Amino acid sequence: MKILGIGNAIVDVICKVDESFLLSNKLTKSTMKLVDEVEFKKLLSNLKIEQTVSGGSVANSIVGISQLGSKAGFIGKVNDDELGAKYEEGLKKENVEYFYSKKKEASPTGTCLILITPDSERTMCTFLGVAGKINTDDINDLAIKESELIFLEGYLWDEGEPKSAFNKALELSKKSAMSLSDKFCVDRHKKNFFDLVKNKLDITFANEQEIMSLIDAKSFSDVVEFGKKLNKLLIITRGEKGSMSISGEEIFECQSKKNLKVIDLTGAGDLFAAGFLHGFINKMSEKESLETGTEMASKVIQKIGARLS
Repeated sequence: MKILGIGNAIVDVICKVDESFLLSNKLTKSTMKLVDEVEFKKLLSNLKIEQTVSGGSVANSIVGISQLGSKAGFIGKVNDDELGAKYEEGLKKENVEYFYSKKKEASPTGTCLILITPDSERTMCTFLGVAGKINTDDINDLAIKESELIFLEGYLWDEGEPKSAFNKALELSKKSAMSLSDKFCVDRHKKNFFDLVKNKLDITFANEQEIMSLIDAKSFSDVVEFGKKLNKLLIITRGEKGSMSISGEEIFECQSKKNLKVIDLTGAGDLFAAGFLHGFINKMSEKESLETGTEMASKVIQKIGARLS
């Protein structure tokens, strides 16, 4: 196994909304908010569903990695219900090995309401369901030991059992990467995320807002200085400004692609990470890996949803 992803197994429910929907429901554009089942159903009751697809940030990346031809697997918790069955089916169809045996749970399979505004930005309301209850028993030791690299998501990290599962996976892994996921996650778990980035992870993916929040940066030059001193691999996506990799004194940049017909930014970060990690694990240079990530991101933002097929 080249890469094993561990993340929230979430079914994405994609809807188009106008700005007033976000305002009236007190939602902050471009962020993720955790909601309970009641709020999730209330929000959905007034909307027309465009698409329902298997999702979850790291799962989207893992599917992208598989599509690029690298052998990939995934661990994520679903219920033995209709959505859970569809979720597993969606991964297997993409040649992703699923290292989780679903069973009947008290909580349903997790769902994420993805609200796309006319400017193509996505705002997410996530009901984690059973996905947020991952524990050490759900972590397949052998799958991790046989993988060259594991890829984790900040969305999965939480106090209690998820944290124990996270730490177990890191201890067993040969090499580890993680996405900071969302500024909401960074602000909520700043001290723990900082410790992960500084002391436990080999590769960190972040967008500009997330990394600036993590280190309380005043300007982007603070981020560059932090990256140099970190002496690990820090990958930063900057929207229209492109992307950057920092490893000690080595800094590479890649321009974003211009004149694209942007429809939905939902999967941009996930597919960028897929491209980069595929390059990295197949011994491409950091510059080539950034370019592969940019290519994948530019394709996915020109369609609805976070998967290319």
